[in-house]
Amino acid sequence: MKNKLLIVDDEPKILRSLKFLLEDDFQVFTSGNSKDALSVFKDESISLVLLDLRLKDDNGIDLMGKFLEIESKAIIIIMTAYSSLEISIKAIKSGAYYFITKPIDNEQLKLLLNTADEKLDMMNKINNLQGHIRKDIIGNSPKIRKINEVIDRVKNTNATILITGESGTGKELIAQKIHGTSNRAGKPYVAINCAAMPGELLESELFGYKKGAFTGAQKDEIGVIRRADKGTLILDEIGEMDLRLQSKLLRFLQDKEVRPIGDATSHQVDIRIICITNRNLKKEVEAGNFREDLYYRINVINIVTPLLRERIDDLKYLVPYFIDKYNISFDKNVRGITDEAYEILTNYSFQGNIRELENIIQRAVLLSISDYIDSDSLHISPHKPISSINEASDDFLRIYKGESMKEIEKKVIEFALKNNKDNRKWTADSLGIGERTLRYKIKEYNL
Repeated sequence: MKNKLLIVDDEPKILRSLKFLLEDDFQVFTSGNSKDALSVFKDESISLVLLDLRLKDDNGIDLMGKFLEIESKAIIIIMTAYSSLEISIKAIKSGAYYFITKPIDNEQLKLLLNTADEKLDMMNKINNLQGHIRKDIIGNSPKIRKINEVIDRVKNTNATILITGESGTGKELIAQKIHGTSNRAGKPYVAINCAAMPGELLESELFGYKKGAFTGAQKDEIGVIRRADKGTLILDEIGEMDLRLQSKLLRFLQDKEVRPIGDATSHQVDIRIICITNRNLKKEVEAGNFREDLYYRINVINIVTPLLRERIDDLKYLVPYFIDKYNISFDKNVRGITDEAYEILTNYSFQGNIRELENIIQRAVLLSISDYIDSDSLHISPHKPISSINEASDDFLRIYKGESMKEIEKKVIEFALKNNKDNRKWTADSLGIGERTLRYKIKEYNL
């Protein structure tokens, strides 16, 4: 199906000649004034425009701004008989894809429009791919089918959901599907990482504040809870929240009212809360790091994401999906994977779960020089069990008699950082500690 092209020019002869030139490649719409052009652009959902800079009733750059307000990803090519470097720069800075001068070289214009057309097709593919990510979970294994069944049962309720599981298992994708298929779809979807900032800053981000409430509060801020009103709020890394803020969060969950810092007025909100963590919150409660009453408040529905090695049959869905994704990203045309390479993947341990699989396929698509990903393109080998603890191996750490606990702890953290390629989030996950704690230890041991 041909993509739609809108040509806007106040000279009828130019409109007729350009339509005749381009109608074999595009579904062409023409307009001689800005009012009619805006109407056609909106009604026909057009994303590609050839626009004259000077119109009798409007300025082309101003009209382009109106187009981009309607569709921010539209590709707009400016035409003018009055070319100058200053005008060209202004047009590009205002959002123009390209600037072409009159009299127009027909071959140059067709080449330019075909390039823009290809870019639109690629953008549409990427958008469709991202939409699929938000509203579906790839796989058909028993564990994934069970998760989908739970989502279908709870998606339209207001029940608070706790999603738990190892890093890289797709916890946020499940949160996205719950929101994207619920009666709150189309409403705000707001996510905040509770481990990414200190407690005081996290409190102000969540609940908002009044101007002058503290140093640096130069204006009122409503906070992410109120921004998520009528929609869904994701509290990622909920296990990293400090106890004082946990208490305030508990009061909010009970009352569904927000009082910004420094404000005497409370604000009622209607939101769905989804909490995400890779920590065992029950053990955190026992250790005194997490409030028991908050744990039971957020753990109304618990969804546990399985390890990839527990759903290895889903590789037949995941591998083609990631190949398609990175074919688009890298403008490649990898058609699939060899049987030998697929066999290696089925025997691989995937310590990083789906995130690791995605990285492997991304690298393989980028580096592949043939139509199919082969074993050499994967750059991995199956993880094999170690027969003896005395064997030299990256899977074991030597600890010697007489070493202090601090020496052992330093060695363990160094070992974990190395095995996780210095990724602090993965390292913290593998050690069962928070990223904040890991940062303190790295500083303490000067790693």
